[in-house]
Amino acid sequence: MELHQLRYFCAVVRKGNFSRAAEDQRVAQPSLSQQIIKLENELGAKLFDRFPRSARLTSFGRAFLPKAEAILRQVAEARTEIQEMTGAVKGEVSIGAIPTIAPYLLPSALARFTRKHPGVTVSVVEEITPLLLDQLRQGKLDMALLALPVPGVDLICEELIREPLYAVVPARHRFSCRRSLELREIKNEPFLLLKEGHCFRENTLLACRRSRVRPNIVFESGQFASIIAMVSAGIGISVVPAMAVEKHSGCSFIRIRDESSMRRVGLVQLKDHFPTRAQRALAEYLRANHFRFGLQSSTGWRQIPCGLGEQD
Repeated sequence: MELHQLRYFCAVVRKGNFSRAAEDQRVAQPSLSQQIIKLENELGAKLFDRFPRSARLTSFGRAFLPKAEAILRQVAEARTEIQEMTGAVKGEVSIGAIPTIAPYLLPSALARFTRKHPGVTVSVVEEITPLLLDQLRQGKLDMALLALPVPGVDLICEELIREPLYAVVPARHRFSCRRSLELREIKNEPFLLLKEGHCFRENTLLACRRSRVRPNIVFESGQFASIIAMVSAGIGISVVPAMAVEKHSGCSFIRIRDESSMRRVGLVQLKDHFPTRAQRALAEYLRANHFRFGLQSSTGWRQIPCGLGEQD
């Protein structure tokens, strides 16, 4: 059994057929197919059901897949560990972030990080939590910035930020000049919310349940920008985390006083993943006090260090 056979096998699984897998691995399709056949012969079992335009795992293939992935991952980590012994902070790091975090925290933070570590290339994947966790477990991501808690005994979760929530109301709303309010005060308002799959939706609904509020949901979107635009047009109200608070002529942002109206943001990594020097550098940077983001309060913009919540 050869490592390249395992790579070809996993590529066919990812791509869904032999042609795309061959392109992905930059080999001729007949060569890739022949290596898969050799692997099947050695294992004594058929790994794929072949169709004209696709290839599907057999029960033997499904059983073999996690073993093949684990072997390739261990080899890659062994190679990385040896390379790390040579010293310099360089290489590639892949980080995932949910859509309610990525555009607010990452641009300025990564700009500063890459200036400090020019030899490190950082790639960013923006997706919802379940998809990021899948990619983390598959080894496609090195770390992820997510809303906590995140379930999984195979994960290490470190809280970086604890941020308050804000109500967003139209500029002419009766509460628009308020400095703070409680969720129960807006329980009868038409409510705009993120779609299913976004963890901030669950953060908001949990805060509502704890305050015994059943929001009257009239609009759902996958983007805060769309929700804020709808609030500005007078369609209803919404809730956003502190990092999404921004100057907007048609809206007012009001701190929610409820004790449970808080979001925790953390760094998530796999327990058994050996981090490279570049990955450790980025993780340490994200933990550091100088990793900051802007929060808009009634007195204007100010900087809040990572790991600290806004004080009342």
